[in-house]
Amino acid sequence: MTLQRREFLERAAQMGALLFAAPLSLASVSQALAAAARRPTPADALGPFYRRLAPHQAVLRAPGDPGLPLKLAGIVYSETGATLPRASVELWQTNASGQYDTVGNRYRTALVADAKGGYGVESVIPGHYPGRVCQHVHYLVRAEGHKPLVTQLYFATDRVFDGDPDRNYTRDPLCTSRELVRPVILTGEPKAIVANVSFDLVLERA
Repeated sequence: MTLQRREFLERAAQMGALLFAAPLSLASVSQALAAAARRPTPADALGPFYRRLAPHQAVLRAPGDPGLPLKLAGIVYSETGATLPRASVELWQTNASGQYDTVGNRYRTALVADAKGGYGVESVIPGHYPGRVCQHVHYLVRAEGHKPLVTQLYFATDRVFDGDPDRNYTRDPLCTSRELVRPVILTGEPKAIVANVSFDLVLERA
């Protein structure tokens, strides 16, 4: 069966396939991609529930916590395309019921990116906070020589978007850009499903 161009490209993207007009070694492709300039991540509101001095913890959910388990990971980059090892990544969110912990540090963390600029946490998909439209995770990211980034992550599966975040992301007036809405990939067995979200962060140079 012959694939239409769009269907072919979509399938190639899903499989991580890349096509090149001229032969290139994998090493040279990787180097070119790593060195490519990147557009800074759009900023978003800090919100009223930020708290300083959150603990360094990669696992935010406790055994028995309600909600769909979430694995959230990404890489911190400079706008030049270089990764930013040791960048500070603070994030905070509601629990599955849409409530922030304003006394303790549940669902809050202050991470340090690894040697390749990577970070990752295990959490749950946040609930809908009564004062907001969409499910979201807050970020505050810092790195030497770069402007601090305050932003938020949104989930393409949020019912608010009616399956079409391209058209409906503005339903939350605080969602400043479609780029902040990320796909959710489900993995695991039927009784142990995990939501996986990738959210890279790009900082502007100071």
